[in-house]
Amino acid sequence: MGRNILIYCGIDWAERTHDVALVDDTGALVAKRHITDDAVGYKLLLELLAEHGDTEENPIPVAIETSRGLLVAVLRTGKRKVFAINPLAAARYRDRHSVSRKKSDPGDALVLANILRTDMHAHRSLPSDSDLGRAIAVLARAQQDALWNRQQIANQLRSLLREYYPAALEAFATWTNGLCRPEARELLKTAPTPSRAARLTRSQLQAALKRAGRQRGIAAEVDRLRDVFRADWAHQPPLVEDALGKQMLALLIQLEAACTAADQLAEAVEEAFPQHPDAEVLLSFPGLGIQLGARILAEIGDDRARFADARGLKAYAGSSPITRASGKKSSITRRWVKNDRLNHAGYLWAFASLRASGGANAHYRRRREQGDWHAAAQRNLFNRMIGQLYHCLQKRELFDEQSAFPSPSLADAAAA
Repeated sequence: MGRNILIYCGIDWAERTHDVALVDDTGALVAKRHITDDAVGYKLLLELLAEHGDTEENPIPVAIETSRGLLVAVLRTGKRKVFAINPLAAARYRDRHSVSRKKSDPGDALVLANILRTDMHAHRSLPSDSDLGRAIAVLARAQQDALWNRQQIANQLRSLLREYYPAALEAFATWTNGLCRPEARELLKTAPTPSRAARLTRSQLQAALKRAGRQRGIAAEVDRLRDVFRADWAHQPPLVEDALGKQMLALLIQLEAACTAADQLAEAVEEAFPQHPDAEVLLSFPGLGIQLGARILAEIGDDRARFADARGLKAYAGSSPITRASGKKSSITRRWVKNDRLNHAGYLWAFASLRASGGANAHYRRRREQGDWHAAAQRNLFNRMIGQLYHCLQKRELFDEQSAFPSPSLADAAAA
């Protein structure tokens, strides 16, 4: 009597070509192929899978060391499970098959296929997020990267200005976002050196502020800027100052591009995120606006089966503590292995919720009174909030302040 032989696929991907290996449930290699990274190669891969029993209802699972790219997009069509194996984990599995530490691309594809054959239960397939959810993830992550890039360039510009142009830093210190503001960038273009800034007239300062979009309080701001620029400051030698001014203008071009990219991506997020069905639930939580809500959605996705329970989501976010015990020693520490983007968004969420929610603020204060440092108290608050978010998303309910943070009197009554 014959038995149903299962097939597992492993793909060692590269920039231009990929190696494919198929094994059965005994570990025997049943097929291998070298394909190109184009439509022809993808077609050959799908034909190879079909030859070995791949169907729409019962697709062959695939292991690959990436979760992105066109190849992964082709494989994720339909019900197929695609497993993105961490390269470090794949390297450890390779040592199980050979002690000589030899390595080859076809061999790596075989290792990946055998990972699914022996330990598929220990790995998680890529979530089945909707196309809209994945599009929002692309935009939210890009916008977050643009903000980080903008801040990095602004820090470089600030460091340069400290070397020769402290008057500019003093002039922009009172403005929110400082060097990233349009007024600051326009003034630096108008006067790239302190000597030129000191010679600016009121009309020139006024024109620069108007070009940057300033509409109110221009007269008072012109007087303040003129006083700052004409104060007694130390100067570099004229030739050095001019050279530093040219270096600053080159850096300013990069900052303007970064600011433009961040603003455009923010507009794209504001357009796409409200269209998602989960947006209403996310925006009902205190401290979550469109940008931060989109970042949360980007990392947790909209596949309801992705996390078995709230504990799994909390561990993924890095908000729940981890216990290390060995013999008589035991310690509770923060998680280091986590989704860094989600953890960063959670810190901002917890901080913003302190002013938006009385219950969140009271919870934070209680943790501080119990001895937590600021970061630990915020992490604990994020841990509670993301657990509530999991519940609301599963039940399709909006956030309720009284249910999330019941008053002590109600809590005592419920306990009685």
